[in-house]
Formats: sequence, C-alpha cells, structure tokens
Amino acid sequence: MPENVALFTVRRLSLLVPQALGIVTLIFVLFRLVPGDPAVIVAGPNSTAAQVNAIRHELGLDRPLYAQYGRFVRDLSRGDMGTSLSLRLPVTTVILARLPATLVLMVASLAVTVALAISSGVLSAVRPHGVVAQAVTAASALALSIPNFLLGMILIEYLAVRLRLLPPAGTGGPAFVVMPTLAVAARLIALVSRTTRASILETLGDDYVRTARAKGLAARTVLYRHALKSAMVPVVTMIGLQAGYLLGGSVVVETLFAYQGLGQAMITAVSLRDYFLVQGITVVYVVGFLLVNLGVDLSYAFFDPRVRFT
Repeated sequence: MPENVALFTVRRLSLLVPQALGIVTLIFVLFRLVPGDPAVIVAGPNSTAAQVNAIRHELGLDRPLYAQYGRFVRDLSRGDMGTSLSLRLPVTTVILARLPATLVLMVASLAVTVALAISSGVLSAVRPHGVVAQAVTAASALALSIPNFLLGMILIEYLAVRLRLLPPAGTGGPAFVVMPTLAVAARLIALVSRTTRASILETLGDDYVRTARAKGLAARTVLYRHALKSAMVPVVTMIGLQAGYLLGGSVVVETLFAYQGLGQAMITAVSLRDYFLVQGITVVYVVGFLLVNLGVDLSYAFFDPRVRFT
C-alpha cells in the first residue's frame, strides 16, 4: 500500500470515533425529546405512580440528563444497549439475532446491483443510441418511479400468488431472499446503471483513452483495461451514497415480506414504543453507514491510481 494511502487510511479510521460519538450523541438527544415515558410503557396502563417511579429509577431515567448520557456512552462502549421493553431481552441479543438476515439481504442487493447495473451501463455506453441503451433507459425510469413497497406487492402477486414460483413471505432459504432483494435493489440498479453509463461516456473522451486508441489497441481492451476502471470512481461513490437507502428501504421491504431482519424489528419496536430497541437499531444503522462510506473512500485508490490522498 502506498504511503499516502496508508496515511489516509489511518486518518480516516481515527475520524470514525469522533464521527460515531457525535452521531450517537445526536441519537441520544433526539430520543430524549420523543414524547412519552418508557417507564409508563413498562409499568402498564394500570400502574400506580409509585410503580412508575420505581421503574424510572431502575432504568436510570430519574437521573440528570448528563448522567444518563454518560451511562449511555459507557454501556454502549461495552456493547450494552439496554433491555428491550417488549421482549425483555438485552437489545444486543435481539440485534445479533436479526442482523444476519439483514446483512444477507444487503449483500444480495449489492451483488445484484453490481452484476446488472454495471453490465447494463457498459452496454448502453458502448452503443448509446442502440436498442439496448433505449431499453436500459426505459427500465431505469420505470424502476425509479415505482416505490419499493409497491414493487414488492407486484412481485408477491405474480411470482408468489399466481405463478407460485417463490414463497410469499418469511425467512428461510435462498428462495425467501429473492423477492425482497429485487424490491430493495431495483432503484439502486437504475441509479448505478445511469451513473455507469454517464461516467464511461465521459471517460471515453479523455486524452489517455484517445491515446490508447491511437496506439491501435482493440476497442474491448480500451474499454475494459483503460476506461472502465477510472469510470468506476463515481459509480462506487453512488453505491456508497445509496447505502443509507439500502438500510432505510429494507425497513419497509422486510415488513412487507415478514422478513425477520432488523428492519422488521425496528417497525415492531416503534409500534410497541420499545424505546431502547429502537435506539439500539438506530445506532447499528448509523455505524454501518459510516463503515460503508469508509470502504468507499478507501476504494478510490484501487479504481483510479491518479487519486492522491493528502
């Protein structure tokens, strides 16, 4: 690894801690501003004031705000996110049980996106006025115009109910992941395909690409060995920016397909006003988004050697 890239990596890693701390602090403040008392939820509607006060003391909610914040950060650094009010289980346990399913959905969505979006973007850039380019443009516009929950309902209707090719809902083998993956990835495929096409068309006009052509290199060699790698920088950036959409979009899609991931757990926790579980899942989403963007920053050096980190 070049020295400047190594220094950039160390600097970005060192920034993760203050970034995460700042966002965690914001999460703490926002959740304290949400109306409602978790102690009342735990105690139940028929509880007495004494019971509510006892629960508030047990949860530490009767302490000053700065003391609650200190305890929150301390426990979070130890992996303790509190106890779920609805499940009566540690939040960390609930998250670890649901996280694998969400990771499978995200990885599958990214894999489908990379396979379909980049290939279709390359094909439409090579012949920008051809039939393939027009078909990709039309499909991208359609994918961007359909909300993921509506697409999910259409997939259930045709692939599960009418054709009976896939299970309509639930969590299990690979068949249960197909429709949620398509529903989550459709919009991202359209965006990345458009970005790939535009980036390659711009790169094909650069001086070094024209020089490669002037040397007599085959068109395929010029495209894949010279143009495509540099054109991937904005594509990777787009994927990183859309990582938050993958997380947010999975919430709706997981609920629609009864997919047992973090998204469905989040919706359930919100409906039950499970204060600590919602807070814990939000922290996981934020940290995941930071890590994805770190990976995107570090990938620039691989795709474009002209990038210099200072």
